[in-house]
Amino acid sequence: MPGITLAASILITLALVFYSLGVWAEHIARYLKSWHVVAFWTGLFFDVSGTLAMEFIRPGFDWASAHTITGQIALWLMFVHAVWATRVVREGSEDARRQFHRLSLVVWGIWLIPYVSGMVIGMTG
Repeated sequence: MPGITLAASILITLALVFYSLGVWAEHIARYLKSWHVVAFWTGLFFDVSGTLAMEFIRPGFDWASAHTITGQIALWLMFVHAVWATRVVREGSEDARRQFHRLSLVVWGIWLIPYVSGMVIGMTG
């Protein structure tokens, strides 16, 4: 496996680990904590880094492909989710912190679509 492909795979897998850790820990706790927000931002950082690394593997996005469309939707949702979570932790009510986990699972589920499709594309060429 070429070095950049390995790096992209590791970065995207780290995105999965951190984002899943934050989302599921928050869901289990039923309360948004500061460290969950750190995990969301860390997952987003690794996802963007992995996506940029993939651009070096195959330059030029096919903007019409389902993988690119779902990937862009997922990245933007992750960004909005992390910003909103940051705001809720800083300024939100206790009720907002207790209800936030519902949004997190939806965003995480949508994020899994391009993650899985990327694995399939990577394995099938």
